[in-house]
Amino acid sequence: MGGGAAALSDGFLSVATPAGMADRLERFRQGLSELGYVEGSNVAIEYRWGEGREERLPSLALDLVNSKVDLLVTHGVIATQAAQKASRAIPIICFACGDAVSVGLVQSLARPGGNITGQTILAPEVSGKRIELLREVAPMLSAIGVLSNSNNPVTKPELAETELAIRALGFRSRTANAASPQDFESAFASIRGQAQVLVVLSDAMFFGNRKQIAELAIKYKLPAISWSGEFAKAGLLMSYGPDVHTMAHRAATFVDKVLKGTHPSAIPIEQPTKFEFVVNVTTAKALGLEIQPTLLARADEVIE
Repeated sequence: MGGGAAALSDGFLSVATPAGMADRLERFRQGLSELGYVEGSNVAIEYRWGEGREERLPSLALDLVNSKVDLLVTHGVIATQAAQKASRAIPIICFACGDAVSVGLVQSLARPGGNITGQTILAPEVSGKRIELLREVAPMLSAIGVLSNSNNPVTKPELAETELAIRALGFRSRTANAASPQDFESAFASIRGQAQVLVVLSDAMFFGNRKQIAELAIKYKLPAISWSGEFAKAGLLMSYGPDVHTMAHRAATFVDKVLKGTHPSAIPIEQPTKFEFVVNVTTAKALGLEIQPTLLARADEVIE
């Protein structure tokens, strides 16, 4: 919306930290700018950060609603649930959500039906692909650890899909729960000796603490894979999943549609179409692994 237009107010709610979301926010702002929304000029963005503490989200969401924002952009399912509880009227755009259908945030991907729309990071067969990649770096593999957050409402279906993929390839699984950063150490300790590799399930709290998770994976000698390339950049061995930077950029188009009058209920939720595979060879060396050249050749990014 061009010059002379009244300034619009957007809310942005995440359980992460500003530093942890810096790259995604830059892409989001870039997308807004390309559509004519310039932060500090014709649009103001009110940020609220959980700083890794999910219990803070309900009060932060209510604070944004009381600030009379025109719409809310949320990061992850738990932040979106907090925003929906705070308001069923203000449009909510869920960026990088999990399974919004299974937790009742929307009626379906094609017809959300309420005040929420946005993007899901879930896509068919992604879990199986991650297990196959772990098998390539650990040929003597017999059991796979899974790091999950039982407080996250979308964990159950993703965990079920991951365990199904593990069994389908003939491996055993060992699940460890971490509902807060304080649980990470004990979760990793419970996996040690029970599994040779680790899958980190999608979770906004995990994302906000990805450096700690990566350090523990090295400490406990667990080659690990996650859904976001930013985990590999933080020191995890590998990641395979949606290109979240592209999704962050595209989230601006949802803002544009809503601000131009389209109700969220009429905007289908998008599934990812672009995926990225990232390998950290520095971490591989720390773990005593030799990554095959054929695997590195398939990576979209290799961190050395």
